[in-house]
Amino acid sequence: MTTPPSPLPGGQSAVSAARAVQAATWSVFAVFFLNGFNFASWASRLPAVRDALGLSEGSMGLLLLFAAVGSLLALPLAGMVVQRIGASRAVLLFAAVNVTGLVVAVTGVSQGSVEVVRVGLFLFGIGTGVWDAAMNIEGAAVEQRLGKAIMPRFHAGFSFGTMAGAGVGALAALAAVPVQWHLAVALALSLVGVVWCVRSFLPAGDVHAAGATPSGADDAAGEDPATAVHSSKGARSALAAWREPRTLLIGLVVLAAALTEGAANDWVGLAVVDGFGTSDAMGAVGLGIFLTAMTGMRLLGTGLLDRFGRVAVLRISAGLAFVGLLVFTLVPNLWVALVGVVLWGMGAALGFPVGMSAASDDPAHAAVRVSVVSTIGYSAFFVGPPLIGFLAEHIGGYRPALLVIAVPLVIGLLVVNAAKPLPTAAGGGGGSAH
Repeated sequence: MTTPPSPLPGGQSAVSAARAVQAATWSVFAVFFLNGFNFASWASRLPAVRDALGLSEGSMGLLLLFAAVGSLLALPLAGMVVQRIGASRAVLLFAAVNVTGLVVAVTGVSQGSVEVVRVGLFLFGIGTGVWDAAMNIEGAAVEQRLGKAIMPRFHAGFSFGTMAGAGVGALAALAAVPVQWHLAVALALSLVGVVWCVRSFLPAGDVHAAGATPSGADDAAGEDPATAVHSSKGARSALAAWREPRTLLIGLVVLAAALTEGAANDWVGLAVVDGFGTSDAMGAVGLGIFLTAMTGMRLLGTGLLDRFGRVAVLRISAGLAFVGLLVFTLVPNLWVALVGVVLWGMGAALGFPVGMSAASDDPAHAAVRVSVVSTIGYSAFFVGPPLIGFLAEHIGGYRPALLVIAVPLVIGLLVVNAAKPLPTAAGGGGGSAH
């Protein structure tokens, strides 16, 4: 007679626990996908938004700044929000804020009201920031449970979502579908998907037997990864996390990655349209190429991290992004420039997910550290849009203005050693240190 699996605390068998983690893995992937889909649905229509509102390069940069302000105000509290209400409720609540903000923004576009668009983007930024932090915290918990570097695959889910959003946006632009109708349908479907997915997140009180933590962390944390994410027990205050040198340096790595990725998300479409005198649909295609390159690299990321380690992978990524940026901004031929977009996308792919994994190496402190690192990273969206918009207006276009991204790339390269896994995490989800 077969002996049934030994029950875990809370009456959960090993088999049911494994199934729960598997279900959570796919649900987190899907939530990343939907987050990316919402963003790219908006970003792919920026040329039409710019034309409808009649904005200059600088004014467009200031408009996009409102989303960054919303995120920066919300992110410092994201860790505490997740600890208080759990990742599933945080994702659901702030996905609704994200969708509401975009609906308000496109309503403003249809009315020609810049003020309404600003309000909508501010709400969109709040929703995006906390949703992003919460899904990364949940993803880190799943990664720790699995004991392998799966975070790049979750971020590949985000990239798949951006590819889908950009593709639908390109088709909508080609068919001259009004922005408000395109976004209304896309966002409604996205929110229904979020409601469905969060039902399979890890239970807040789900714990393994002592010593079963896959990450190899000792019991000093007092909790397993899922409990550490969903509970405030043993977690440091957010203020203490802001004083940790390693956490702040990881934040700089993520900041450089966010600037590199965010600049392309915001401006590649417009740079292709204005820089090469082509159509809005081709601008959306240019964004889609960048997002596809990011997705491919993120799918390869787990294997690369396991083989070469975080530091080596981050160095290679920075080099690819630097070369791709130079090709896109300096080469006069559109098709060669799009090759640069491919290299840029590959190089921008792994900085953010690797930074989230590094911030989560100690499960007991993952929520507050991810919140700090996310806040630093999202400051890229506070600085990037107005800076690049201002430069584009004064030096002759978006393409030469994008060269400024080379500066954070170099800074990020100088501090990548901070992303080495902590000793207690070396056997888990981050790859070996090199």
